[in-house]
Amino acid sequence: MKLAARAERIEPFYVMEVGKVAAELARSAAARERPVLALNIGEPDFTAPPLVQEAAQRAVRDGATQYTPALGLPELRERISGWYRQRFGIEVPAHRIVVTAGASAALQLACLALVDTGDEVLMPDPCYPCNRHFVTAAEGTPVLVPTTSGTRYQLSAERVRDRWSDATRGVLLASPSNPTGTSIASDELARIHGFVRERGGITLLDEIYLGLSHDEAFGQSGLALDDQVIAINSFSKYFCMTGWRLGWLVVPEALVPPIERLAQNFFICPSTVAQHAALACFERGSILEYERRRAQFKARCEWLAPALERLGFHVPIRPDGAFYVWADASAWFDRLGVRDSWDFVFELLRRTHVALTPGRDFGQAETARFVRFSAANSMENLQAAVARLEALRDELTAAPEGATTTCRA
Repeated sequence: MKLAARAERIEPFYVMEVGKVAAELARSAAARERPVLALNIGEPDFTAPPLVQEAAQRAVRDGATQYTPALGLPELRERISGWYRQRFGIEVPAHRIVVTAGASAALQLACLALVDTGDEVLMPDPCYPCNRHFVTAAEGTPVLVPTTSGTRYQLSAERVRDRWSDATRGVLLASPSNPTGTSIASDELARIHGFVRERGGITLLDEIYLGLSHDEAFGQSGLALDDQVIAINSFSKYFCMTGWRLGWLVVPEALVPPIERLAQNFFICPSTVAQHAALACFERGSILEYERRRAQFKARCEWLAPALERLGFHVPIRPDGAFYVWADASAWFDRLGVRDSWDFVFELLRRTHVALTPGRDFGQAETARFVRFSAANSMENLQAAVARLEALRDELTAAPEGATTTCRA
């Protein structure tokens, strides 16, 4: 069967490939003695808090399960607007908010509405792989611009200016970022957006992890700049509703009607039950619980990064948000007899039953040396994973060059 060219251009989501091997290992007899510790998936170990679960049950019980408007429940759009006001001190009118079937649908709608065939969209390298694939699916061309720890693995106005061409449509940024957990400084974001607006381009800003910022210096929404920033957000991360598939998009007023037409045709509406449940996310009891969890994610990252450095990983810059640590694993390669982080991840999984995400997913800028650790797991499991890595390091250090070892921690 002949596939469409766009399907051929979409690469695998490599974290899922690792996940399949890890899941197979988890079902094996060896895993009964030493369970697999999954530090590869960016999914909170917390689920929706009680008020949200109760709201979902109530919606099902009361029969509130039929289609909603394509833009989402009006009351949910109002609640999201209120969250921006209370949390970030900015006014984002509800009529500019589009509730979507996850942040993925928000990105797809934005790209379909704004990206034409041949348009180029600049984004940092490394970055979340699905973001560039949404551009590709809209027949655009993602242009990965190499970044370093010196710019917090984010684009700068200077880099955007240097790479801008007649074909450039705009930028797609993420703050905080997956995989690095780093954010764009507000003044730098203002410079980037100002340049993009001068060129008649678009600023797409993935703020999926904004609620999980660890540092007030970075924990501000880019929507504060003006009403032309297009922001994508989600109920998955801060609000711990990953499987509910609910997100939102904030767009300029003129973009609402075309986005609505696309949403009507492609999605009809987001999940009705998930929308009714999400109304309870903004109750005081839920917000208090989310803030408690945010503090735990921060504590985990603050513990994990130095622990990894003591094991020989290099963490070029500490995360200021989300729940990831981006670490250079190349100091391990020779001892393990591997060439890059892709081979490293599978060898580590085999020896220690600890699952990580290889840098391959996130671009080409030195990513063959890097792995992503996810701290979206309990502190107990993080400590157990580090203990296994430490045991393996000690065995590798003690073993003669070229000898094979198997960690039993």
